[in-house]
Amino acid sequence: MRILNVTETYAPFLEFGGPPVKVRALAEGLARKGHQVTVVTADWGLGKRAAATDEKNTSEWSPFGWRRKENKVETIYLPTWLHYRQVSWNPAVKRFCGTRLGDFDIAHIFGLYDLLGPAVAAACRVRAIPYVVEPIGMFIPIVRNLWLKRIYHGMWGTQMLQAASAVVATSEQEIEELASGGVPRAKIVMRRNGVEAPESWPEPGAFRSRLDVPKDTKVVLFLGRLSVKKSPELLLRAFAEVRRQLEGTRLVFAGPDEGGMKRQLEQVAEQLGASQRVQFAGPLFGQDKWAAYRDADVFVLPSQNENFGNTAAEAVAAGTPVIVTEQCGIAPLLANEAGLVVKHEVQDLAKVLTRFLTDDKLRGHLRAGCAKVTKELGWESPVREMESLYAGFVSRKGTSGEFQQAG
Repeated sequence: MRILNVTETYAPFLEFGGPPVKVRALAEGLARKGHQVTVVTADWGLGKRAAATDEKNTSEWSPFGWRRKENKVETIYLPTWLHYRQVSWNPAVKRFCGTRLGDFDIAHIFGLYDLLGPAVAAACRVRAIPYVVEPIGMFIPIVRNLWLKRIYHGMWGTQMLQAASAVVATSEQEIEELASGGVPRAKIVMRRNGVEAPESWPEPGAFRSRLDVPKDTKVVLFLGRLSVKKSPELLLRAFAEVRRQLEGTRLVFAGPDEGGMKRQLEQVAEQLGASQRVQFAGPLFGQDKWAAYRDADVFVLPSQNENFGNTAAEAVAAGTPVIVTEQCGIAPLLANEAGLVVKHEVQDLAKVLTRFLTDDKLRGHLRAGCAKVTKELGWESPVREMESLYAGFVSRKGTSGEFQQAG
């Protein structure tokens, strides 16, 4: 099949969190199975990044922007004229659709609240090309009810979702959110995310050495965007409540700052008298990220809403048990196997954190369960599921001559 993936962010721009990692894993997995995969995305400074890091720019200029091929996946980086946070304006998408869209059998649009997805979806409808939408956790009520988001859905989002061949959710929680927002249940397809461990692991102790953390100090790790949605302040307050019971324990926040959250956390830590036990490691990628997972005693994902929880899956792949809130889609896959599930409350998180760090037997049990859960979280199954889903829509179009939407 000839598959088009549409995403606002893609490798090498991994600072945008889970979406570019997920899209790359699916794209490369399908390419390995012999499919022709193209990713169209926004250019967030590909040429400048290569120059700044002295990396060789392996891209070539195309009529639509930078083009490169890596691991059998073609990627088109459309020039970004304007952007606001993670939303870009890329006028070249119109030319791309007019010239290249007819080359594809199906499109998979990742994310909402950008302009690339609606543009490609509209062009697909004109050409009777089936497309799938994966909101990647952006359809939660607290977000879609914001006035700018309501305008987006009124102009593009509702039509894009209703006309999609399928809408992909990555947890039961996300299914309910989509259904409550008006997406027909018959159109919703469940497919979990996966995790892919690195081919080689960093040396144990590398992360601790970088932060000057002693070997006998227990490390509680938060890794991800420092944003309101991820609730890092909830973790900080829970840690501050029990820090005196947990002498020799350090809380480390790793990830890019969003909206001044880092400064807010620093102020709260100072107010609570916990500053000496809290560190900020900044954004981590590649081997640095895996070194952090490996050196942590426990990874905590305290999000108020998380459609899956890729970072929790990565921590488990590194052999580190996790604590996640009930609002994380991955929670049922981890509960009492490789992690513990808590309410989105300071008191409950503080209680469970204390229990975990003081119970050697519990830590050993959960650490042993990480290998089992990791085997169940590989990308092979999600890739097969997408391949089967696409094939069904493509064959339906082929036999009828004109595609009929499901649901």
